[in-house]
Amino acid sequence: MPALREAHGGHSMKLVLRSALVTVAVLAMATGLYGFQRMANWGEVTGPGGNEQAEFSWSRLLYSSSMGGGGYGGFGRGGGYGRATWSRDYPKADRQFLIALNRLTRINGRSTEQVVSVDSDDIFNYPFMYAVQVQTWSFTDDESKRLREFMLKGGFLMVDDFHGTDDWEGFMEGLRQIFPDAQRWPVVDLTDKDEIFHVLYDMDDRFQVPGEQYVYSGRTYEKDGYVAKWRGVRDDDGRVMIAICHNMHLGDAWEWADDPAYPEQFASMAFRVGLNYVMYSMTH
Repeated sequence: MPALREAHGGHSMKLVLRSALVTVAVLAMATGLYGFQRMANWGEVTGPGGNEQAEFSWSRLLYSSSMGGGGYGGFGRGGGYGRATWSRDYPKADRQFLIALNRLTRINGRSTEQVVSVDSDDIFNYPFMYAVQVQTWSFTDDESKRLREFMLKGGFLMVDDFHGTDDWEGFMEGLRQIFPDAQRWPVVDLTDKDEIFHVLYDMDDRFQVPGEQYVYSGRTYEKDGYVAKWRGVRDDDGRVMIAICHNMHLGDAWEWADDPAYPEQFASMAFRVGLNYVMYSMTH
């Protein structure tokens, strides 16, 4: 699997976000929009510059849902809008995250995302993978083997946007298809001491990041997911190979960061978490 090289500055690079408002301002400047305006329709094709050579490529995992809705269409649990569950917040969340990546770090990232199917060996070309609504994911034996090989060879998977007890059980069902040996590869809680929370930003102040539903509900949680869970699965050397963001919706925070109704502190936290995870994936 092609290895992404360490970002300029490596572990010693510490960026200080003097004001969390910088995040929203960066997004507005990078897109030529004022803060009160909504983003234009992104479309669902690779945009200009999407095929350029870059140090980092953001890739989103396309999987088949246990509730239906594999591929680019369909309807599965949590998918909504007639779309497959893997594509929640796609592509706007991905591209706004990439704007922040290119503005707030020295990483040379591609300007658009890459959708990568779990049934393709193409996943080995994209060492960082992002997956959402993972309470619905389901894999064949071949897909499970491919994902397991991807991560044990150094790949990194970030999962996001699933909430509460039932979603956790659905996620674990799919996870045990990939890593059936729960004793060798257990799910563990990540702590403030874990390097993944300090590789770029020091993040001892983590809090629950809600989706856009917070604007009208005032709730930071969904279902019975009252408390944010920062968890992971490590490889045999202790490297975090799956970063689990349970009871939070970081992708929605990225997507709605340009909306003045969505609180800035949530968007800022979501970007910092994502940037730390990307930096960790490139240096471990």
